[in-house]
Amino acid sequence: MHLIRALSIIFGFLAAGEAVIHFTGLQLPGSIIGMALLFAALQAGWVKTAWLQGAVDTMMANLSLFLVPPCVAVMEYLDLVARDFWPIAVSTVFSTLAVMFVTGKTHELLRKR
Repeated sequence: MHLIRALSIIFGFLAAGEAVIHFTGLQLPGSIIGMALLFAALQAGWVKTAWLQGAVDTMMANLSLFLVPPCVAVMEYLDLVARDFWPIAVSTVFSTLAVMFVTGKTHELLRKR
C-alpha cells in the first residue's frame, strides 16, 4: 500500500509538470517541472519523505534498469556519436566541470549560513 501511495505521488507530480508545460507552452521537459514541484512540496512540508521512501528504495535498488534504455539508444545511434565524438566529449567534460564547480560553490555558500 505504501508503494502505491508513493508512486501515485511521484506520478501525480509528473502529471502536474506535464500540465504546466501544456498550459504555459514552456520549452522544458514536463518531468523537470514535476520534479521541481515535488521538491518544492517536500521543502514546504506538504509531502513527507516517509511517504515516498518505499518507491525510492525500490527505484534505487533497480537503478540499473533505468540506465538500460539510454545505453541502448546510444548504441542505436553509434554512427552519429562516432561522427560527432569530439563535440560530444568536450561538451560533456565542460558541462560536468561546470556542474561540479557550481555545486561546490553552492555548498560553500550554504555552509557559511
